Amino acid sequence: MNQLRTWFLAPARLLTFGFFLAPLAIVVLYSFLTRGTYGGQGAPFTLENYTRLADPLYLEILVKSFWIAILSTAICLVMGFPLALFIARSGPQWRGTWINLVMLPFWTNFLVRTYAWMFLLRDTGLINTAFQGLGLISQPLPLLYNDGAVILGLVYGYLPFMVLPIFSTLERQDPFLLEAAADLGATPWQTLWRVTVPMAKPGILAGSVLVFIPCLGAYLTPDLMGGGKSIMIGNVVQQQFTSSRDWPFGAALSLVLTALVMVLLWFIMRRGGKELI
Repeated sequence: MNQLRTWFLAPARLLTFGFFLAPLAIVVLYSFLTRGTYGGQGAPFTLENYTRLADPLYLEILVKSFWIAILSTAICLVMGFPLALFIARSGPQWRGTWINLVMLPFWTNFLVRTYAWMFLLRDTGLINTAFQGLGLISQPLPLLYNDGAVILGLVYGYLPFMVLPIFSTLERQDPFLLEAAADLGATPWQTLWRVTVPMAKPGILAGSVLVFIPCLGAYLTPDLMGGGKSIMIGNVVQQQFTSSRDWPFGAALSLVLTALVMVLLWFIMRRGGKELI
């Protein structure tokens, strides 16, 4: 059986090595190289790419990225939990319809959806035009190219990743527990906070991880909806590999970001994330 299991796992191990470990080793190697005069990279090996991360500019961008990712995750949780609870408590004949509506945005390209929001939020967009037409404002509101627009784009893009895990957890809850709580005199709010929310903890943790990690490394939404005024760490990494042509520093920056995410995941698993397994 051990030999059979080894043979069955061999393709997965080869894929893991070829598409994860080997590219990661290349990124690690590049992070210790020196940027050339004209954008190339080579010897000598150096730690300067990591020491540059102590620059207050990059630390400020990193802290801002964490703050935007945390805020976006919190908003997704506040919006996603009631929606997941509504879908879980709806009848079987409607449950599939609501789930399909939640997943409907995935049927459209993410870039197209982002440009649609830009069309709505720009100075001559639908929202400002409607408000000006109604006489509510005299000048267009600054709805685009700021942190608020970036958070809006992230919440819109990753809200389904919060709803689906929470729904999966709530759907498996025993309804007799809610009846027992009511029989013991608990109000609907007490039942929600003391029964429903604690039992939905695995889904909440899973959804938070699924939303926080891509929000932290996002670069397309900040680039388009931030317009260069709201820069996140993902934009810095992208710029190092493209316009700046500083691959060693980009590799070091991406590795540090990966390490921070891994430490955060370890902390979550240590403090209660074992329910995710």
